[in-house]
Amino acid sequence: MAAVVAVNTRENIQKPSAVVLTVMALGRVEVLALYRRVLRLARSWQAHSGLTHDTETERKYITQEACSLFRHNQHLTDPELISKCVAECEARIEIGLHYRNPYPRPSYLPPLGLATQKGRKLRGQQRLRKQAKPLYLQSHDET
Repeated sequence: MAAVVAVNTRENIQKPSAVVLTVMALGRVEVLALYRRVLRLARSWQAHSGLTHDTETERKYITQEACSLFRHNQHLTDPELISKCVAECEARIEIGLHYRNPYPRPSYLPPLGLATQKGRKLRGQQRLRKQAKPLYLQSHDET
């Protein structure tokens, strides 16, 4: 009877891992397709000013930003975190295409937000800022 329990346990462990692998494989395919999309976008990017120097600078920025962020997040295994990163990337692509500006838009203080004061920790204000941070700026630290 103990052998049957061990076999059933082994089978139950193998089935979820196969499902996880297929989900991870689909996530990997989606992420690689998104990376290719960003690189294609960088190749065909035209600056709003129309100057070749600005175009080259913005193309280089798009490529470097994509490379650094994708490499920074390559070790993520949690499907929820991966989907958040994918959503952030798609949002940045759409905002960049709409405004014809590859740089992230600035984040302003939320309503009733206070600037930090020297020596004081405004935990409520920090929480408010964190909650008000837009989706497309999740990978950037506040400067």
